[in-house]
Amino acid sequence: MKLDRRTFLSAGGSLLAATLGAPQVHAGLSLFGGGGKQFEGRTLVLIQLAGGNDGLSTIVPYDDSDYANARTTTRHKKSELLVIDKRRGMNGQLVGLKSLYDAGQLAIIEGVGYPDGVRSHFKSFDVWHTASTEGRAVGEGWIPRLVREAFPDDQAPERTVHIGKRVPYSLHAADSAPIAFEVPESYRWFGAEPGTVAGDVEPSGNPALDRLRGVQADASASSKRIRDAARRYKTAADYPNSEFGRALRVAAALIDARIGGRVISIEVAGFDTHKAQRNTHDNLMRVIDQGLSTFAADLRGRTAGDETLVVVFSEFGRRVAENGSRGTDHGRAGPMFALGTPVKGGLYGKAPRLDRLESGDLAFTTDFRRSYATVCERWFGADTKTVLGANYEPLDFV
Repeated sequence: MKLDRRTFLSAGGSLLAATLGAPQVHAGLSLFGGGGKQFEGRTLVLIQLAGGNDGLSTIVPYDDSDYANARTTTRHKKSELLVIDKRRGMNGQLVGLKSLYDAGQLAIIEGVGYPDGVRSHFKSFDVWHTASTEGRAVGEGWIPRLVREAFPDDQAPERTVHIGKRVPYSLHAADSAPIAFEVPESYRWFGAEPGTVAGDVEPSGNPALDRLRGVQADASASSKRIRDAARRYKTAADYPNSEFGRALRVAAALIDARIGGRVISIEVAGFDTHKAQRNTHDNLMRVIDQGLSTFAADLRGRTAGDETLVVVFSEFGRRVAENGSRGTDHGRAGPMFALGTPVKGGLYGKAPRLDRLESGDLAFTTDFRRSYATVCERWFGADTKTVLGANYEPLDFV
């Protein structure tokens, strides 16, 4: 087997990553070191709505005549919505999230985007994943920079985890790789003896071989911790039997087990609604609502809930006008969500105006990096400029 700086393993269709350049984690290492006591144990759960979520069908400006004129088959009437105020309503499927909003635990950030937004999935995700309009030219995602800055002494393999098929570039780093799997049972490293940890590996006299053995032992220990956490987790919450629901249950298990997770990433696909959008998007909203409201209820009242922040984003919004296939095409600005007991709920940013479009798109009013800055400074105590490359004013949702 050819070994380079990063070794990828597959098991049961899942991607497992271990990094030869990463520091080893020895028995007895504090999995929650770094960041200061104020930030110990905190976790960010990052939910990516892949495909371009239609913001106008998520947070609906039902009282806007321009909305009514632009939408016919995808239009949501006031009677179908969960009304927020005199001009906005949440998609009628977001019943659980509306309850969180009413309880002050859901923040809606409006008009989110970035200057000169692009409508390419890949290029726009590169911007979101790196927090830079230069995209992958910056060399790594924004999450490794965040974790290094906030928790410089934390080398737990589980500090960044992706649950799903495709690891987003936001978790990519040149010298490390996130743990990634679809289901915990498929996360296995088969090369080390069960129970072996890096400190138990007898030196061979060959530094390269010793490092490889150390990484192998760490990966074996990590896979066992994650599988054990998922297996032992007890909850009264009835998670929906969807891919998203199952992923969130695993996320709750990892958070509850306190094995070192700083960032847990999950992707929900299917938001590229070019045709027959109404039913498809409503179904997706139901999936998101059932999963997130169950996750929030599961963690509520526990320390894990107080220390978990959920942020939901998509790579762009969609066009204001419908296309000829009863759907909408790629746009620019759209809403973000932040939720959890640490969140100060309400509306943030500024709603874009439908009578002041830019080339048929909603003009962005809130740079997405302001939300990232909130995560950096107010959630993890990290320096925004170091992580994002520039200073951005945090929002007040944390």
